[in-house]
Amino acid sequence: MPYKANVVVRYKKSVLEPQGQAILLSLREQGDESFLDVRVGKYIEILLEAENLQAAEEKVRKLAEDLLHNPVMENCSITVSQDD
Repeated sequence: MPYKANVVVRYKKSVLEPQGQAILLSLREQGDESFLDVRVGKYIEILLEAENLQAAEEKVRKLAEDLLHNPVMENCSITVSQDD
């Protein structure tokens, strides 16, 4: 059965995120002080085959742990649903 997974990876708040800081600095140089913080992350969309939802979630969670994020520096959220 086909499933669709969405994985969002973001740096932990305790980790300096240079790309977001560069964007924030550019905004402030343009005179816009309304933005308080900018953080950049990754969005990954995955289509996969699995026997059931639980098996799909397990596969994606293992993939995320092994390849998609560094748990020391990043948080990862995963949502899996049946693909229509």
